[in-house]
Amino acid sequence: MIAPELDNPFWSSLRTRHRDIALLNGEAARYPAEFAPFLGVAHAGVDIAQALTPLVASGESVYLLGVAPVVSDGWQLEAFRPLAQMVCTAPLDVVDGPGIIPLSDAHRADVLALTALVYPHYFRARTMEMGRYFGIYQEGRLAAIIGERLGTEAYTEMSAICTHPDFNGRGYARRLTAMLANDTLARGRTPFLHVSHENTRAKQLYEQIGFRHRRDIGFWSLKHA
Repeated sequence: MIAPELDNPFWSSLRTRHRDIALLNGEAARYPAEFAPFLGVAHAGVDIAQALTPLVASGESVYLLGVAPVVSDGWQLEAFRPLAQMVCTAPLDVVDGPGIIPLSDAHRADVLALTALVYPHYFRARTMEMGRYFGIYQEGRLAAIIGERLGTEAYTEMSAICTHPDFNGRGYARRLTAMLANDTLARGRTPFLHVSHENTRAKQLYEQIGFRHRRDIGFWSLKHA
């Protein structure tokens, strides 16, 4: 699949899907901290001092995906193991299960509690405003969620796919992922997602239901010292 926008997904999303909330300075852009700790650069040769200093506070850390600049004094760049970027190009089988509902601001406290427990690193108070979110409630509790995060006109990222430990093994993540992937395809966009190679259970699930590995993609943290 030739999809250059997926090779630099933070920058691509900030310049298209999320341009209305992007904080932009020349060839760098970031999400407001209350949405996500993500920053994108147009290319690796961006002048980091000129482009990023107005965007990243002293002592703050942000994350980059796909493209990272060459660091200069006053900045610390740490490389993590690349993530698996996966795409879905054909409808998936949706397994039977409990009802799926759209999540709104009325569910925000439940979503924040669940993500703080099982998806704590990148979810923020206003992350839900980056796209649509869906969930499954059981026994009066939020058992599992899925949402939309990055994207362009042609691609939508599936994100925050997580299940409360008390409800693991019931197929809720599979059901949610297939539902949202199929809805995305029906809207004329290609679903994609990112998963750590260390998260073998999730990676195997996505492979089993029909996502395929597009590429490994670089992942870094950047701190303004």
